[in-house]
Amino acid sequence: MRKWKGRWLIVGILFLVDLYVFSVVYFMLRHNSEGIRFIISILYWAVSASAFTVILLFPVMRYFKHHVLMRNYVFAIIIGIFLAKAIASVFFLLDDLRRGLLLIIAKIFPGTGVDFTYAGSINRSLFLGWAGILIGAGAFALLLLGFSNKYNYQIRHIKLAFKSLPGAFKGLKIVQISDIHSGSLHDKKAVSRGVDMILNEKPDLILFTGDLVNDRAREMHGFIDIFKRLEAPMGVYSVLGNHDYGDYYSWADRDEKHKEMEILAGRRLFTPMQLESIEHLKQVQAQMGWRLLMNEHVVFEKDQQKIALIGIENWGAKGHFPKYGKMDIAYAGAEKYPFTILMSHDPSHWEAEVKTKYPDIDLTLAGHTHGMQFGFELPRIKWSPVKWMYKEWAGLYESGKQKLYVNRGFGFIGYPGRVGILPEITVIELV
Repeated sequence: MRKWKGRWLIVGILFLVDLYVFSVVYFMLRHNSEGIRFIISILYWAVSASAFTVILLFPVMRYFKHHVLMRNYVFAIIIGIFLAKAIASVFFLLDDLRRGLLLIIAKIFPGTGVDFTYAGSINRSLFLGWAGILIGAGAFALLLLGFSNKYNYQIRHIKLAFKSLPGAFKGLKIVQISDIHSGSLHDKKAVSRGVDMILNEKPDLILFTGDLVNDRAREMHGFIDIFKRLEAPMGVYSVLGNHDYGDYYSWADRDEKHKEMEILAGRRLFTPMQLESIEHLKQVQAQMGWRLLMNEHVVFEKDQQKIALIGIENWGAKGHFPKYGKMDIAYAGAEKYPFTILMSHDPSHWEAEVKTKYPDIDLTLAGHTHGMQFGFELPRIKWSPVKWMYKEWAGLYESGKQKLYVNRGFGFIGYPGRVGILPEITVIELV
């Protein structure tokens, strides 16, 4: 019942926004014929009614439960429609504030020459009205164009210099990928092309920084053969991300007693089915030839010189993301090597723990944010709404001798596309 009340509340708010936007659009079309205004009115409310219907009936639409990609497309379009209207409303509200101010001035100081030619009120600004409509429509168009970018993999080359790097490892080429989210992928040819791009770089080492799936290990079944092709002389290593634990899936064996135990424990507990999926995911990675690091480290040796690679389970300092990672266990013994690389899925871990407690870790590799799959990147500036939550959200960050690189993600989740922040394959050369 609460869910239905919540949905009706959302529809009610969106309906009020719709009414407001429609009133302005109808006014902007006042010089058009009645026929054109009638057709536009029918189309406007038909689209809105369809969106309201989907929002209300989603819980009983079985089609969307079995067709995740189509569900994501539909919801992205619905969100895009109302986002466009929200953007337009900002301009309309600015115009209404202007009109209100002019009305007050006209009442206080009669004879100021303020125009009251439309329905006895102050005329709307054609500039602000059309600006709102065009910018809102432009935002919606960008969202639609973003659908075509979800497999538009970009290779980013970066050279990183470290004084502590042993000479034998200078020139080491690492490919980092992150956030594959196989449950969202559907174009196997496009994904295979991305794997070809990685192999063409001829890396010495391939590192995957978490979120192989959205919820369940079974999502990888159609992609094992594709990602199994990833090979490197020093191997392919991986860690788990927050989605790999299945924490966001409604498991069938999560009964009321299990929920009660969670409340008493003060944390999310794994159900038997969830544990089975996690074990299955470990087997999948082993089947692909990937070495999954779970709160542990490995050592690489070359010409009698050594470096350490640390991999921890997910550890997030933001929101309600889990802290399964145990740095004290993973780091133990790695401190004796002159150069260390840490794979930690969530970049907030770097600021919260790595910089302060483990200053000897030279390079941290993370993912998780996807750059929110929306934003822009220019030569001297980059922006995404995700920066309001994550201080380090894409690219390279430095603090003293320590460096953090946040990969923008190989896959996608939720919105089936990318606007401005494209999927990334990172090629890091240590010099």
